[in-house]
Amino acid sequence: MARNFHLPGRSPVHARKAMAATSHPLATEAALQAMRQGGNAVDGALAALAVQCVVEPHMTGIGGDCFAIVAEPDGAIHGLNGSGRAASAATPEALMALGLKTIAEDSIHAVTVPGAIKAWETLLESHGSWSMTQVLEAAIDYAENGFPVAARVASDWAGLVNVLARDEGAARHYLADGAAPKVGSVHKLPALANTLRAIAQGGAEAFYTGEIGEEIAATVRAKGGLLSAGDVAAVDVTTVAPISTDYRGVTLTELPPNGHGVTALVIMNILENFDFSGMNPLGPERFHLEMEAARIAYSIRDLYVADPDAMTMPLEKLVSKDYAARLAARIDPNARVTDLASHGLSPDSDTVYLTVVDPQGRSVSLINSLYRGFGVGVCTPKSGIMLQNRGACFRLEPGHPNCIGPRKRPLHTIIPALASKDGAPWISFGVMGGGYQPCGHAHVLGNIVDFGMDVQQAIDMPRMFFDERTHVLQVEQGVSQPTRAGLEALGHRLDEAVLPLGGSQAIMIDRENGVLVGGSDPRKDGCALGW
Repeated sequence: MARNFHLPGRSPVHARKAMAATSHPLATEAALQAMRQGGNAVDGALAALAVQCVVEPHMTGIGGDCFAIVAEPDGAIHGLNGSGRAASAATPEALMALGLKTIAEDSIHAVTVPGAIKAWETLLESHGSWSMTQVLEAAIDYAENGFPVAARVASDWAGLVNVLARDEGAARHYLADGAAPKVGSVHKLPALANTLRAIAQGGAEAFYTGEIGEEIAATVRAKGGLLSAGDVAAVDVTTVAPISTDYRGVTLTELPPNGHGVTALVIMNILENFDFSGMNPLGPERFHLEMEAARIAYSIRDLYVADPDAMTMPLEKLVSKDYAARLAARIDPNARVTDLASHGLSPDSDTVYLTVVDPQGRSVSLINSLYRGFGVGVCTPKSGIMLQNRGACFRLEPGHPNCIGPRKRPLHTIIPALASKDGAPWISFGVMGGGYQPCGHAHVLGNIVDFGMDVQQAIDMPRMFFDERTHVLQVEQGVSQPTRAGLEALGHRLDEAVLPLGGSQAIMIDRENGVLVGGSDPRKDGCALGW
């Protein structure tokens, strides 16, 4: 599918040796610089991610969680679950006794233990070659000496002033005279720089124990939360075996629950039952099938996906082709299914996804998040750590697999992905954006496999998703009026998407030509670069 050079757009980036694709140019440069200095893809990915925790502070942070897929040069694929757990005192009964019926995104009870720093250290020890000191060097410099605020970052930041203003620590560190920093202005985070320096010197232990870990717990408990210093110190991350399915000769690899990557596999398995040849990739027929498959798969997710220790449905059944065929039979190509229900996760949550491939052929697919913009909106006053609100994904329904419980992991939205072909890694990619992510994986990969797009075209193409509570389709501005009318004729209700849906990065390993091909989402500030 050739690009029309008359129209605004981006070409995919081609390079021979190494490549990085992130949602911020300073992070992309940090990854490339790390690899030019002898680091591998893991070192580069973590250097980039640390920078993003400074320069995109509403999207990600060291107070959040991290998931990663690492594909080694020998083809071995490894997974890491770096999601934190609920407080040991967190029970549905305890929270309902406080009058809660749900865990709101701005509730202090939504704060879970930050898993990110433990995940970074584990990745470095298992697959990296650099020290934590080297990885954090660029991030410390930006935090201490300041960073210019990028356009999309500034726009998002301005919309979150009220969230930050409610908390003394958040207002102190992340507002400038009570306002969000302007585009191009230089913002400094000296407290965060000191915290990063402590991690560089003392590793994850310096974050989870001592003054920093105790301040995290004390900040939460001062606002009525249940998290203790012991909960923070007991952080753990889990090495996991990835899960996968085949889609028209391509293997899509995701991480198992508590993330909802399994939802992307279910969507692809359902869509494999339909023939997209000859369809308009932006037409109502394609979007109808994609949205119906997603609505079914998300309903399955809400019934079964949770902390793996609490799941009642075997993964093998959820990703089986026979099961998908039965689900696909529920889809009417000529009308919207009306009898689906879904619990709903925030469709506009904030996250960063990045991918890096090094000269040895090692690839990293990595995602790190605070969940909502600036997480729960609470910042530790001394150490400058924004705390995540991932616990808002729990339910307060005793007996449900995803009901909150002591030291339990919530259903998680952030999911890295990897596509393989002919038994070798082919595309390292991800699509940030809260609950949209499995649908985004299906949309981007379908654009490539079913419609022959390059990675940049696949990322650029207009998107839609459904409100997970009402199932009204949220439509980006690039979706044409005839497509909208066609969807309405099939029974869908449509609303204009308030913000662009998600953001994506991808690197394709073109083994035939011996090059890397990168794409980066214009919905964000970032870029793909290589050499």
